[in-house]
Amino acid sequence: MKTGTLLLLPLLAASAALAQQYRWVDEKGRVHYTDTPPPASAKTLERKNLKGNAVGEQENFELTRAIQKAPVTLYTHTDCKEPCQMARDVLNRRGVPFKEVPVSTPQLFEELKRITGGEFAVPVMVVGSYTERNATPSAFNAALDAAGYPAAGVARPGNQTAPPPPPPPAKK
Repeated sequence: MKTGTLLLLPLLAASAALAQQYRWVDEKGRVHYTDTPPPASAKTLERKNLKGNAVGEQENFELTRAIQKAPVTLYTHTDCKEPCQMARDVLNRRGVPFKEVPVSTPQLFEELKRITGGEFAVPVMVVGSYTERNATPSAFNAALDAAGYPAAGVARPGNQTAPPPPPPPAKK
């Protein structure tokens, strides 16, 4: 064997050891350790980051799965200051990416009324097919928990801010 090959072997072994690892339990209660994501039927899942203990070095599996199953949309209004910022803070602390819809047109107002059953009070958070109208941190966190989003501190925190106000209507 050549010297160059001998030097390369420890590097390859080290890179394989640093691969993402998963611990999960199947429907029969058996524990599995794999380096590939578990099937959707996995009951419990722990993602092991063998590169170190820094949060967010790699995309969080739970977060990715929750985003796919239950994307988050936050309905706000430019006049909504503290409650809408509270909603953004809850989502950002948990690292949840979200689409913010500032209700600023009659069409968006009608969309919000349809989603909420006729009410117009913002913020309103839609998580997948579930609509949370109770604008409190505990209600928003409960909706995110139910959808499988990781708790605060598991995923890298977000920093999404309020969208800019809409431009004034054009003069005719």
